[in-house]
Amino acid sequence: MPNAPQTPIARKISTNSVIRTILANGPISRADIAKQTGLSKQTISDVVRSLESNGWLKPTGYTDGRLGRTAITYELDASAGFAASIDLGGTKIAAIICDLVGNVVAETKVPTNARGGLHLIDQFQAIIEDLARSAGIDLSKLRIIVLATPGILDPATGHINVAPNIPRVETIDLRRLLSTRMATPVIIENDVNLAAQGERWRGHGSTSDNFAFVALGTGIGMGIIANGRLMRGARGGAGEIAYLPLGGEPFDPDGFTLGTLESAVGSAAMVRRYSGYGGQSEATVADLFSALVAGEPAAVAVIEETSRSIALAIAAIGATLDPELVIMGGSIGARTELVEAIRRYLPRCTPYPPRIEISQFGNRAALIGGIGIAVEHMHQELFGVDLQDS
Repeated sequence: MPNAPQTPIARKISTNSVIRTILANGPISRADIAKQTGLSKQTISDVVRSLESNGWLKPTGYTDGRLGRTAITYELDASAGFAASIDLGGTKIAAIICDLVGNVVAETKVPTNARGGLHLIDQFQAIIEDLARSAGIDLSKLRIIVLATPGILDPATGHINVAPNIPRVETIDLRRLLSTRMATPVIIENDVNLAAQGERWRGHGSTSDNFAFVALGTGIGMGIIANGRLMRGARGGAGEIAYLPLGGEPFDPDGFTLGTLESAVGSAAMVRRYSGYGGQSEATVADLFSALVAGEPAAVAVIEETSRSIALAIAAIGATLDPELVIMGGSIGARTELVEAIRRYLPRCTPYPPRIEISQFGNRAALIGGIGIAVEHMHQELFGVDLQDS
């Protein structure tokens, strides 16, 4: 007697199971999919046939080294869908287009349009179109855009409430305007949150459900993964450690702009302190670290004081969140000299210092996080199960 037709929700569940098995095991035959999933051979055949005819699967070869007949193996057709991951910075915009499984097919970095506001929409469109053209991609296959931005975002609307380095971006509905312009869904996320999700996807955090990503450069921020999920807070401000009352006078109203901690450890504070200690006037952070390598006392003192303040901040994070791991990133936070000093200070200010690692993605961490979110979204949109359909 033939198998009864599957209900729509049962078909979605079967499709989801097949896709996850193919993603986890690479090229695989229908018989092996059946063994892995427990689904009937008829159901597997129907799902694979449908996915192949719709362009999501492609045959890749044949099984070998076994007794009996060979069988066709299948894998996801990575070129069936694409996504854009964009990292908006105050001076630079970095962007990637990736395929359905997260492979980078085109990448660029350009100066940020200093006029900000609506001019950013034009710039994002031009960047995506240029990347698609260089990779030979039909933009009709673009399924999602993930945008990383500095500042505090409203978790419900995606509106950017505070982004002091991006002119007039708070005055526009960036998500709606970009989505309308590109006829594509847009996800906007804080850049440090995306960096944490990048580490969760393919970095140091891939084996941990509780860790923090601390980014230090021009400013300082943190992304939090707690019990396997990104923590946002009531207003989207979870992880805004720039405002921790450390490193300065917390009751000074000037600290309300940048934050007390950021005013003490950000790049401007570091070079100001270096010059004040007798180092090169009008120095850059690069000059400071060059002087550190040379053993210049003023540079050593700056790194020691900065790392001490950051160690205190990490101790406060540890007492509040109890992370297994803290990952350091950003143009300054990822410097080995600074991280080694933080590791020295931590055991002196907390009885349970978390493990400290340097992000393996460098300044691409937010882009990698954007790819991870985009791939998850595409797989959910195309193959996921929405129980509301039942």
